[in-house]
Amino acid sequence: MTTDRPQLILASSSPRRRELLRQAGYRFEVKPPPIEDRPSRTSGSSDGMAAAPSPGAHVESLAYMKAMAAVEVHGLARGLVLGADTVVELGGRIIGKPADAADARRILSELSGSEHRVLTGLALVDLDGGRRRLAHDVTRVRMRRLAPEEIAAYVASGEALGKAGAYALQETGDRYVEQLIGSVTNVVGLPMELLERMIEAIGYNPEDFRE
Repeated sequence: MTTDRPQLILASSSPRRRELLRQAGYRFEVKPPPIEDRPSRTSGSSDGMAAAPSPGAHVESLAYMKAMAAVEVHGLARGLVLGADTVVELGGRIIGKPADAADARRILSELSGSEHRVLTGLALVDLDGGRRRLAHDVTRVRMRRLAPEEIAAYVASGEALGKAGAYALQETGDRYVEQLIGSVTNVVGLPMELLERMIEAIGYNPEDFRE
């Protein structure tokens, strides 16, 4: 049995990203960075200060930072390291994970009855070949109007915490979605179609990383 196949390393502790990779047949190791996604309140550049990075550049930069943090903390010298970061964008404002239950209720109230975008940035760092690729995917999501009691019940369930945009499509949050245009796996946190294209672009065959 060959032992020189490249190793895919996931720089994330997200169970959702691990499950998506497993479902697609990838073999990989998990080496999370020292600091995972932090709670992030709505941000933007409407205060007259310097413009914030675009949502796409924002998630690509954070994905790359996570990948490199994992390389450093785990002393990685070989392999293809995958970093990822997911946010929601509404009206030019970036929405990350809720800081607490009150923040989750606020976020869901803002998303209620609106169309927002979910962006996931990916970073691939090839430690063997000294190459890297950054890219992001975008999915448009229209959420139906939610009654205040629905929002309160959903937040009380605990599902809203730890999720970009304060909802989980892969759990029960899909019942609030009226329309989705784009990659479903992108909303979950790892756009599998984009990942395969990036693996090819960096010079590998995706099948090299599958069982």
